[in-house]
Amino acid sequence: MDTGNQIEPNNTIYINNLNEKIKKDELKKSLSAVFSQFGGILNIVAMQTLRMRGQAFVVFDDIKSAANALTTMQSFPFYDKPMRIQFAKTDSDIIAKRKGTYVKRIKEPRPELGDKKKKKKAAKDPFKVPEQIPQQPGLLPGVPPGAMVQSLVPNIFSAHHGIPPAMQQMPPNSQARNHILFLSNLPKETNEQMLTRLFKEYRGFKEVRLIPSRHDIAFVEYDNDKNASMAKENLDGFNIMPGCPLSISFANK
Repeated sequence: MDTGNQIEPNNTIYINNLNEKIKKDELKKSLSAVFSQFGGILNIVAMQTLRMRGQAFVVFDDIKSAANALTTMQSFPFYDKPMRIQFAKTDSDIIAKRKGTYVKRIKEPRPELGDKKKKKKAAKDPFKVPEQIPQQPGLLPGVPPGAMVQSLVPNIFSAHHGIPPAMQQMPPNSQARNHILFLSNLPKETNEQMLTRLFKEYRGFKEVRLIPSRHDIAFVEYDNDKNASMAKENLDGFNIMPGCPLSISFANK
């Protein structure tokens, strides 16, 4: 697989092998929550056309953030499928406007059925960013600057070693209730099997997700808010090992 090493690093990463069953709005929110921990996000492009299904573009405010995101999240499971990430081959409209190189894209007519040449031509440049003014870069509504892994939304999990310690602190335990739980203060010996046995005792359990290179945090998904709340109420503070009380909060949407 091309990991993007032949493409010059830039502000935009291209992601494919995404779960095609996820609705566009949910996918964009999830991608924003996953990748905002690496830096400011200017735009996310995800479309559900036949040609663009299972693909997305994330436009970062700076190249370093894009590079960190690519390296850290390469092949990480996202909605049960490993993400494949590389740098985009062209600048997004937002970056092109910043550089002064923006040229308005001409919308190509939809190819007729059987016109293979037109289809191949369209497939070469799938990156088309809608012209819009993004809100505060990299943030979901209500998520303050510096919100980290614990602010992720359903089925999206990641970590980044280079985050300053001050940004890794747990936010106030005031997250809105939802069906994803964020676990912290896990002992080094914790593994997926241990957490699965513990949390599957509660109705609606779906899966446990561990974080690459981070033994102390994890996520647990339930089928609805009510069942996740029940597990949280009963297991928050549970000692997986002596002196290691489990800390549980809701993943912030």
